[in-house]
Amino acid sequence: MRLRAAGATRQPRVGVAATLIASWIALFASTTSADVGGDADPHAAHRAAIAAAGPLRSIARYRTPDVELTRDDGQQVGLGRELDDGRPVVLAFIYTSCTTVCPVTSQTLAQVQARLGAERARIHLMSISIDPEQDTPARLREYAQRFHAGPEWQHYTGTRAASEMAQRAFNAYRGSKMDHQPVILVRSTPTGDWVRFDGFATADQLLAELPVLHASR
Repeated sequence: MRLRAAGATRQPRVGVAATLIASWIALFASTTSADVGGDADPHAAHRAAIAAAGPLRSIARYRTPDVELTRDDGQQVGLGRELDDGRPVVLAFIYTSCTTVCPVTSQTLAQVQARLGAERARIHLMSISIDPEQDTPARLREYAQRFHAGPEWQHYTGTRAASEMAQRAFNAYRGSKMDHQPVILVRSTPTGDWVRFDGFATADQLLAELPVLHASR
């Protein structure tokens, strides 16, 4: 994998995914939020700008915190063990009641899963809830089914403290779910650097960061 400077470079939007992203730009600009009493979403313009600009790619190293999460099958698991099971990892932060950023992020992961076909078991897709008080394991399972998640794609919840610790470790914590921004992280090997996409990455861009999979084809 060719590592780029941590300063990051812009990546082009691609094909169908670009069309999907464009449709969400219009939604961001017009959506209203029930959480603010029906007033216009104060973050809509900012989110639209992120979508229009395309993802920002950068290289980073993160220290995995010693934190326990609850997997969507109800099992208590350590985040470090889940990240370091030997497979490449694609990591995202979502919440199930989100109607803007998270559906696009989850649809992109679904496309990655579908594109991998028979090799999908060789990658670990992980989605961690930033709204753990609402996102029970049962609710996460229902959400996962909406995106046809297979056994290689798992969703996690836990205590609020655990969720925030995980978010902070990967510089994804923004203080409130209403300020949630699109971030997807990819690590091709357990000891490698993380490739970080701030903004709406496409399935093509994520798959390009997994040379271990490409080498076997």
